[in-house]
Amino acid sequence: MKTKLLATLTAAILLLSFHRNCEGQEKWINLFDGQTLDGWTVHSGTAKYRVEDGAIVGQAVQGSPNSFLCTQREFSDFILEFEVFLENPELNSGVQFRSQIAEHELVFWFRDQEGKYRPTPIPADRVYGYQVEIASEEGGASGGVYDEARRAMMPWWPEQGSRESKAFKNKQWNSYRIECKGDSIKTIVNGVVITDFRDALSLKGIIGLQVHDVGNDPTPYQVRWRNIRIQIL
Repeated sequence: MKTKLLATLTAAILLLSFHRNCEGQEKWINLFDGQTLDGWTVHSGTAKYRVEDGAIVGQAVQGSPNSFLCTQREFSDFILEFEVFLENPELNSGVQFRSQIAEHELVFWFRDQEGKYRPTPIPADRVYGYQVEIASEEGGASGGVYDEARRAMMPWWPEQGSRESKAFKNKQWNSYRIECKGDSIKTIVNGVVITDFRDALSLKGIIGLQVHDVGNDPTPYQVRWRNIRIQIL
């Protein structure tokens, strides 16, 4: 009897493990098909986005504010993975997650570093929310999380000179992984955990690829993304 019961329990555990593995494989969704920008729309600015050699290329435009190529779908708990190539170290970039698009003009009130409340007004169509940083190797901020157009600050970032601050490399493809579950958020660059924190200000939202404002600089700075996929948790 004991032998039969043990065999039954073992079979049940193996079956459960098999189903969990299958579910994990089935949950990966390619957000970019490698050929078109289907499922994505541009917001906030006028930067140019195109598909080239199986990657999304974002190109800065003189005089444009921060621009974002955004998913039309929102996501809550997930693992997001992508690769990014920053062609020009001068171009700061990032990827929004659990972010929103303002339907009308908004004003956010948060305390500044001195503890005083300050307003942050944003226009309609402005993208706001969590952004994982993409910056030059020298800057050391890649993988940090900036609160775009809302807190308008970077509460979570790698310590200067640390191993985490050196994870991103210039002139090569860098792998990113963002894990969100409930109020838990973790960012990983090239296998190095950069941030691991809790924040419940946004629990769902869109994914957005940022091309930063370059002011009056006419240089067509570019950033590339590929292998963009998400796993629903």
